[in-house]
Amino acid sequence: MRHTRGGAVPRSSWVFLIKKGYQDTDTSLQSSIITKVKGVSFTNTSELGERLWDVADYVIPPQGENVFFVITNLIVTPNQRQETCAESERVPDAECSEDRDCPPGKPVMTGNGVRTGRCLRAESMQRGTCEIFAWCPVETKSRPAKPLLRDAEDFTIYIKNFIRFPKFNFSKTNVLDKKDKDDFKPCRFGPKDPYCPIFRLGTVVSWTGSNFQEIALQGGVIGIQIEWDCDLDKAPSECNPRYYFNRLDSRSPGTSVSSGYNFRFAKYYRDEAGVEFRTLMKAYGIRFDVMVNGRAGKFSIIPTIINVGSGVALMGIGSFLCDLVLIYFIKKSNFYRNKKYEEARHRSGHLGNAKMNVEQLPNLQTVET
Repeated sequence: MRHTRGGAVPRSSWVFLIKKGYQDTDTSLQSSIITKVKGVSFTNTSELGERLWDVADYVIPPQGENVFFVITNLIVTPNQRQETCAESERVPDAECSEDRDCPPGKPVMTGNGVRTGRCLRAESMQRGTCEIFAWCPVETKSRPAKPLLRDAEDFTIYIKNFIRFPKFNFSKTNVLDKKDKDDFKPCRFGPKDPYCPIFRLGTVVSWTGSNFQEIALQGGVIGIQIEWDCDLDKAPSECNPRYYFNRLDSRSPGTSVSSGYNFRFAKYYRDEAGVEFRTLMKAYGIRFDVMVNGRAGKFSIIPTIINVGSGVALMGIGSFLCDLVLIYFIKKSNFYRNKKYEEARHRSGHLGNAKMNVEQLPNLQTVET
């Protein structure tokens, strides 16, 4: 039985000390994220000409939230106006051989506009596409073979995280308090500088196991997780964040539909006659999701009493269960039962004799008298 109790004590100690069973915990973390991206890139294309890209051009949204998008590749369709034109040949729902295949007023649901009732086809072709009223010309170009903003690999991301554990009224940030903000500009996050809040974009991508030029071409989603595990019985300086980087979108080989990330947006203008036109852009890039979770623990008498009481009770239950197994379930249970109760019977015999001797004392005294 001593062996059983000795096994229960280390287990109780492990729960109490290693798992900090003496602490009250708070997992209702309150968090706020501020992000900023820095960097410039120069491009020269037939659609846009020579152009310098800064943070106002390639970061969406510009407010610096916990979810932001960095453009790395583009399909540009300039000078679109609302008029009639042929639907794209890549839209199956718009194929036709005669005008009755294009009922007027019916939208091309997977296409770009509304049918006008005409079927447009080349003279030598038996099939063509429906004429539509849309922003014309429609987008027809394919994704470029190389990313437009190849220099985005050297862009930097500034992530500032404020946290608070309301139960303990404890607050902290992942940025050291420095009087001169210029002290942060030369630093980069890494094992040697864990409190630097500035990350190189290409390095973040490499930490997920991805290639930057590949993800810049077709886009992707990267998760940046900040984890706080704070022991408030120690100094506040011991409460430090840990960062984890993961690729969240699918990277299965040959599945071009499920992998990558892109969306469309437009910039609108008016010509001298006041007619509206636009430049349509299909943007490929990297979406960053910054997620924060954590827990804090601090000494409290209530969980201490509960866990100590549980440990004591566990020791008693352990002894009872071991006796139950040894007496009723093992092959040599009779031997163990005899050994366990032999001393008790022996002691009860002595107690019985002692009781009888006490009862005989008056008789003995009478005889002596």
